[in-house]
Amino acid sequence: MIANNQAGKQSSRARRLLLLAALGLTAGCQTSGVFASREKALVVPSVGRATEQLASENLDRQLLNGPPTADQASANNKTPEPSSSTSPSTAPISQVVFDEVIADPSADSQLRKTAETSLSRLMALESPTADQSFTSTSTAVSSIAETAVWADGSGSTIHSINELGAVEGTVTGTITGMTLGQIEALALGNNPTIQELVATTQKAAGFRTQVSLRANPVLGYSGAQFADRGTDQHTVFISQTIITADKLKLNRRVQNEALRAQLFELEAQKYRIATDIGIKFYDALAAQRRVLLIQEFQSVSDKGLEFAELRKQAEEGSQLEVVQAKVLKNEIDLALQQAEIRYKAAWRELAAIAGVPHMEPAPLSGELPTIASPLDWQSVASTIVCSSPEYQAAQTRVTQAKANICRQEVQPIPNLDLQFASGYDNGTDSGMINVQVGAPIPVFNKNQGNISAARAEYIRASREVDRIEDSIKARLAIVSGDFDSSLAAVSKYAKDILPNSREGLELAQIAYKAGETSYVQVLVAQRSFFNTNLDYVAAQAKLAQARTRVDGYVLTGALDAVVDRSGDDSLRGLTLSQQ
Repeated sequence: MIANNQAGKQSSRARRLLLLAALGLTAGCQTSGVFASREKALVVPSVGRATEQLASENLDRQLLNGPPTADQASANNKTPEPSSSTSPSTAPISQVVFDEVIADPSADSQLRKTAETSLSRLMALESPTADQSFTSTSTAVSSIAETAVWADGSGSTIHSINELGAVEGTVTGTITGMTLGQIEALALGNNPTIQELVATTQKAAGFRTQVSLRANPVLGYSGAQFADRGTDQHTVFISQTIITADKLKLNRRVQNEALRAQLFELEAQKYRIATDIGIKFYDALAAQRRVLLIQEFQSVSDKGLEFAELRKQAEEGSQLEVVQAKVLKNEIDLALQQAEIRYKAAWRELAAIAGVPHMEPAPLSGELPTIASPLDWQSVASTIVCSSPEYQAAQTRVTQAKANICRQEVQPIPNLDLQFASGYDNGTDSGMINVQVGAPIPVFNKNQGNISAARAEYIRASREVDRIEDSIKARLAIVSGDFDSSLAAVSKYAKDILPNSREGLELAQIAYKAGETSYVQVLVAQRSFFNTNLDYVAAQAKLAQARTRVDGYVLTGALDAVVDRSGDDSLRGLTLSQQ
């Protein structure tokens, strides 16, 4: 009875080995103990139920009935010829060699050790060896638990998870695509807001020139006393308005500040574009990384489902394991579909911001940050406020308002209208010369309304500077929260969460191999490790985006409507009309 129970246990473990072998995950396994001199080979397809059952029955007979006879061994050693109707896509066949086993205490431990080796290959937690080649198209960075597909020379072993910790080196298959700098250059050349602000800057320059031009002289003819024959008078005159109190110079100064403000607005818009491009670039890069990551996890989930189904067929597993494996596979398939959709959407938005909305999606080349230094936010706020082109533009508006006050205050000083005329008087038969000088007297209109408005504009512009400073600090406060939380997340994931998640998966494997837990717990650990890796990529993307906002003076809005503050030439009209 005891012998039968022991034989049943041996048969159960042997089935598990055959299931692993049927997946094509072993190149060979041997049991320790007392070996007979004869070896025999079993040919096991990757997924073949009939062959699997035949191999299981053969091994059961070995374990229950002892070593086979010579005739039985000869019959068992025959390998069936492949069918001519076999599909070219049939899974490759792996040859697994088993030695004859005689009951021995060491055989049990060796069977368990062999099963552990095969299962660890299935769960793919080992680092690739020197003869393994990287076949993923992702860039190999990293202090992240980024997955990649590794295949040995036979193509039978799949490794899906890199070693944690910083990994540096050159690998084949590195993505070569558009970099952040290339897309920024494309955006600065094609984004319509840049062209708009260039145009408004040219307008401001034109107005500056116009308001500083002097008045044109007037040349005319005057005749008098045509009804009284012989006394008619004829004169030719020229008149000129003399602008006093340096009004034209002050006009130019006001409009020059408007031009400077437009130049700062143009610079600010470049930062807005660069910031938005950077944000969407890292969004798309993270989506691209998630696609690659999920694709590599997908191969592991497919193997896991296949393994769960084979376990159930061999009466080693349950339907619950199959269902859990299917759920994990479906979740990964859905995550892949969503990641691809997000990548395409992020690319379309990136192309639209760059001003080339019809550009086809292309691979992106870049790195997500794995570490960053904490920032002194008080110092950063001071630096950004002083250096931000948005703040400098607001300060320039204050300077413009002050210049306009000076200009409006001299407006009551009258200009001089000069006229010189020369002619001939037929009545006296003599020539004549006339000179006329005139000036408006500021009795009623002393430009008091414009002066009051200019002073109010100065107050408004000053408060606008305060508003922009507070706005910058408020936006920076939001960004600082994103940056610090992302930095903490990236650091925590790299140092603790990812290693712990990996360790949890390894412990689940070990417990399963020791028979202390079910395969469902291995699937749960796989799901946890999968989600942890995706969360880490999301934290990296958020950290990169926060840093981009800081570098871009927290300016965003690459496609917001451009406000035209180029000014006008109204000061010229005011200068020439003092009524």
